[in-house]
Amino acid sequence: MTSETPSQTFADLGVSDAIVSSLAERDIVNAFPIQVASIEAALAGRDICGKAPTGSGKTLAFGIPAVELSNRGTPWRPSVLILSPTRELATQIKDELEPLAKACDRSILTVFGGTNIERDIKRLEKGIDILVACPGRLEDLIGRRCCELRNVEIVVVDEADRMADMGFLPSVKRILDQTPGNRHTLLFSATLDGDVDMLIKRYQNDPLTYEVEEQIGDVGDVEHSWYVVQPVDRVSSAIEVLRRYDSSIVFCRTRRGCDRVAKNFAKKGLTAVAIHGDRSQAQRERALRDFTDGRAQVLVATDVAARGIHVDNVELVMHYDPAGSDKDYVHRSGRTGRAGQDGRVVSMVVEDKRKIARQLMKELGVKPGFEELDLDSFPAVVVRAKPKAAPKPQQDDRFSGDERDDRPPRGRSDRNRSDRGRANRGGNNRSQQKPNQRNNRGHRSDQDRNDQDRNDRGGRKSNDRDDRGGGRSDRFDRGERRPDGKRTKPRRRPGSNDWFPPGYHDEKPARGGSKSKRPGAGSDRDGRSSDDERKDRPSGGRNSPRRKSRNAKGRHADKPSSKNKGKRRGPKSG
Repeated sequence: MTSETPSQTFADLGVSDAIVSSLAERDIVNAFPIQVASIEAALAGRDICGKAPTGSGKTLAFGIPAVELSNRGTPWRPSVLILSPTRELATQIKDELEPLAKACDRSILTVFGGTNIERDIKRLEKGIDILVACPGRLEDLIGRRCCELRNVEIVVVDEADRMADMGFLPSVKRILDQTPGNRHTLLFSATLDGDVDMLIKRYQNDPLTYEVEEQIGDVGDVEHSWYVVQPVDRVSSAIEVLRRYDSSIVFCRTRRGCDRVAKNFAKKGLTAVAIHGDRSQAQRERALRDFTDGRAQVLVATDVAARGIHVDNVELVMHYDPAGSDKDYVHRSGRTGRAGQDGRVVSMVVEDKRKIARQLMKELGVKPGFEELDLDSFPAVVVRAKPKAAPKPQQDDRFSGDERDDRPPRGRSDRNRSDRGRANRGGNNRSQQKPNQRNNRGHRSDQDRNDQDRNDRGGRKSNDRDDRGGGRSDRFDRGERRPDGKRTKPRRRPGSNDWFPPGYHDEKPARGGSKSKRPGAGSDRDGRSSDDERKDRPSGGRNSPRRKSRNAKGRHADKPSSKNKGKRRGPKSG
């Protein structure tokens, strides 16, 4: 039946005072026709089948009864389940119902793909009263045994026809089959035929059907045009049209094409953002926020944005690729001309898509015919203010001018690099160095620094800091000169900052003894020899005795038990 009831307040429909007060805080007092038709019957416990276009107020039509009739949920088991086809629509449902849930002391959670599933599991473990979910993520949680639907008392299927179009119908059936048979089911859709009618017959019990047509005052004057363009000119023609509108949505058929078109628009100076199923949830939310706030002039999207996304003041909808069906065309075009404002719908038809476009026009009841693109029929080019560039960070004044001594000390690599550069500028490159200088790399630069430090410190060398340690020259002797002219191997000189014990270098291990360089390598502190110590160590190495193999009985004795592996994380069934 078609409802033409007069305007009523939510209090007249039997809504509780807490929800009425919460709605009044948002200046929502009078109910829309679909709300008047369905809220009172839903509060009485009847199944509802509502047919209403997008933007008619059906979110509150099923949200108010769902919050009013909801009970406390338990860990892993919500009390109310709301199914949504897209992430954006699920987020909008949650934002719309969250103030009402707080007024009734109820909790609400959204779960969908692209987000951290572990966070969803932790929230479900604490207990959720109202769960807004997309079918894919919900089935994933059910498969992990982190969510059960046996306590669900109210089920809401929003955009049921869109569920069927997106291929979610099998998932929706599997989900509804896990809910109790005496559940309260509310189903809302823009169409009630085909697969949606099958859902109604299978999962609803004598539902009340309400159909609310779109009001004349809610739709502005929308002009539809079909233009034929050459494939090589489609991008440039689309850009020339989009420049003349401040807010436009461009629909593409594929996700990859969506990214490609958005990139081409951005190269030509249009601020365009893309939204489709392959983008993460954060990217989709950021793109939609930029478009809604006016920072982006064009939103390039697949059909995921054709349903459930409420964006005001969209002046133009462009079908860059033809819609898959007449329903898709209607829902795409419905993004403009909302709230009584005028809009325009443009279809860019290339030569090889003429046949598809003609069939689509026939299904829509439009007389087939194409026009040549005439830019004079569009408004003037919109001049948008360029966003201000972020201020560059100012350079710290400490690191400029005469205060160069206040710089933090550079690393060793920087110091050596600057020393090598200084040596090369003086003509002392590596090929001109003496053999001793090439073998003892860095000694010349150390000497230069020592001379400079001696001048700065009144003649005291920098490597005289025995109490503080120092560079390489502070820790090593150069060795003694051998008869053949070569020096012996440099030996580390102990200092106050070295970890070697006193007399460590004076001890020379006996021939064939331990070669360990730990303190007291020849014997342990308690007097045990290194041979005794070697016996206590775990065996290993090529010459060590082979370990005894474990028998089969005690093979996994030292591994954690796998008795409870794969056990469900939720409560026991029963």
